[in-house]
Amino acid sequence: MTTETVFEARPFSPQSTAAGLFTLQPYTSHCQVICAEGAHAVIGISPGNSYFSAARVHDLARWSTEHFDRVDFVYTDRYVAEMYEASGYPADDARRKAVKNLRGVRAKVTNAVQAVDPAGTRVRAHPMSAFADNPAYREIHDALHRRLEVDAEFRATCDALIDAYLSSKVLGGATATARQREVCLRYVCAEAPLFLDTPAILGVPSSLNCYHQLLPMAELLYARGSGLRASRNQGHAIVTPAATPQGDPDVR
Repeated sequence: MTTETVFEARPFSPQSTAAGLFTLQPYTSHCQVICAEGAHAVIGISPGNSYFSAARVHDLARWSTEHFDRVDFVYTDRYVAEMYEASGYPADDARRKAVKNLRGVRAKVTNAVQAVDPAGTRVRAHPMSAFADNPAYREIHDALHRRLEVDAEFRATCDALIDAYLSSKVLGGATATARQREVCLRYVCAEAPLFLDTPAILGVPSSLNCYHQLLPMAELLYARGSGLRASRNQGHAIVTPAATPQGDPDVR
């Protein structure tokens, strides 16, 4: 990792957020510039992830409107059942689990957006599948699939992500099947356009992709030099719950 990617920039203190709810770490100095512009944030929400309780999603909606002119919540609804099946669930159980978790995450996000911005002028919610007909999303998505065949660095990054996921959650020392790897690759490529160029997809001047962990492709997308890189008006930041007054992290 280059010096530029050290987590040094913290333009907002916990006291400046809504009720001191979150702290924010831009990934690079350029991401800090995008953060300071405050034009837009995209916040990814994962179905079935206990981190995203209803209270936390609501807090994220409150917090984000303190700092950004516009906010879009995006929850993953593509390849969810397939990923559960790749994780070892029987096909019927995987489908039922996906339906249950997607129903839950949809309700959490929709309720939070309506509570914080009932007029819908600044905060919106989208399933990932809503971008299937978005020209910019489709162009980036299709280009990523073509790049897999010719860009060794991108392919290696994807393979490493898939290996890490399957080895830690699924395989227990076994070898992944071709089907498991293909499903994981589709999942990665479905999410990646919003890591690369949210402004083009959503029509905003700049955008900060906010998540509670480092984006899995961040080192590749924000590296120096040529290759697959995030657009100049795309940034990334890690947003985590602020410490409580007692000094303990808020882990609701």
